[in-house]
Amino acid sequence: MHLKGCGGGGGCRCAPITSAMSSAAGPDLAEAPEERCFLSTAEAAALERELLEDYRFGRQQLVEWCGHASAVAVTKVFPLPAHSRKQRTVLVVCGPEQNGAVGLVCARHLRVFEYEPTIFYPTRSLDPLHRDLTTQCEKMDIPFLSYLPTEVRLINDAYRLVVDAVLGPGVEPGKVGGPCMRALATLKLLSIPLVSLDIPSGWDPETGGDAEDGLRPDVLVSLAAPKQCAGRFSGRHHFVAGRFVPDDVRRKFALRLPGYTGTDCIAAL
Repeated sequence: MHLKGCGGGGGCRCAPITSAMSSAAGPDLAEAPEERCFLSTAEAAALERELLEDYRFGRQQLVEWCGHASAVAVTKVFPLPAHSRKQRTVLVVCGPEQNGAVGLVCARHLRVFEYEPTIFYPTRSLDPLHRDLTTQCEKMDIPFLSYLPTEVRLINDAYRLVVDAVLGPGVEPGKVGGPCMRALATLKLLSIPLVSLDIPSGWDPETGGDAEDGLRPDVLVSLAAPKQCAGRFSGRHHFVAGRFVPDDVRRKFALRLPGYTGTDCIAAL
């Protein structure tokens, strides 16, 4: 699914940020770059630095906002049924980097929303934020799997959907360890819906490389703003979770995104 107002892929009319964007003084608004829809990996990192260093948001704040919005996106596409316990079950697969932290928050909020999440977190980070988020999930009685079944049918039968929070932009697949890579190999074979957070794990964030042979999510939740590889996303639903990005930061990065309705924390693209 391509972004509204954007040709998507190679036909996208959204231009990249000019070199003036990266200057310490910030862009000259009189020479602002053409508005566009996607961020490169470097631009996404620059936007995050802006939020952390200039606005003094905390890393935990950003992770919490993104994880909450990701859970809301799940509820929009897969609303709770009146009955059927299986329709409440969600498997959240987390990696050891920041996307994994967002996945842990997402699982916690899904529990608050009365879903029944289970977490598979094979390579646990020693980062204090990850440890704190893990403790919160454990205290809320969210189960953690000790292993992921290699028999795909068992996962298809046990869960309504899977949330992919394994890899994020800038995380090389080979650096997250064998258990995460084996989990991704299993996720490719599932027949139940897959929701990827920020980018589909294993895709090149710039080119969307491995989009054909890698994960094929039904839902993509872009965090803060869509990354360039989102132009190759062809699933059913694409959301952006960036309500927390201040208007002047959106203008500085020349982002053309849909407005948020009412108090919604996500917007459909």
